[in-house]
Amino acid sequence: MIEARNITKSFGKLKVLKGIDLNIGKGEIVSVVGPSGAGKTTLIQIIGTLDTPDDGQVIINGVDVTKMSDMELSKFRNLHLGFVFQFHQLLPEFTARENVMLPMLIGGHGKKEASKRAEELLTFLGLTDRSEHKPSEMSGGEKQRVAIARALSNSPSVIFADEPSGNLDSHNAAELQSLFRSLRDYFGQTFVIVTHDEHMAERCDRRIRMCDGLIVN
Repeated sequence: MIEARNITKSFGKLKVLKGIDLNIGKGEIVSVVGPSGAGKTTLIQIIGTLDTPDDGQVIINGVDVTKMSDMELSKFRNLHLGFVFQFHQLLPEFTARENVMLPMLIGGHGKKEASKRAEELLTFLGLTDRSEHKPSEMSGGEKQRVAIARALSNSPSVIFADEPSGNLDSHNAAELQSLFRSLRDYFGQTFVIVTHDEHMAERCDRRIRMCDGLIVN
């Protein structure tokens, strides 16, 4: 599903990624771990098309995304990739249903179709009674599940999660990991998870350890 070949990235004189080679299979749940400053977030941003490498290739499902224009990347990202962040990044003025609808509306789906899909996802994630609530009216765990529903809205091939349990208590973090496995089994997505949570990392299919801009294990 994902191939990264000799990925390098520098910010000024600081070399953050020093030649990353990585393969992730379809349907895998992979964690990326390592100390702060190892380059984990930079790597996930590059393979998730949110940033570009200085050198190297990123191929997602057979498509070399490093050769795409900004407009082509935006369309590809909207249709094929989903993102879950530590602090949810939900739009506060919109309800849960409206937040989930947004990627579909941006992708050209009609409002009625997007609303139906959003309700289905929220129901699947146990949030039927939170559909018309705004983020300020929901718990941390509920907001994270809304963010997951939003990430799933366009049926992406890959879900990227950057510290998804970092703002959750231990109970909700354990539930989140179980949810990722259930989603993989039900929808077939590939998950790439950057985390400092060793319990979450251990329960993934594979753990990739980074240090000083390189994969060390």
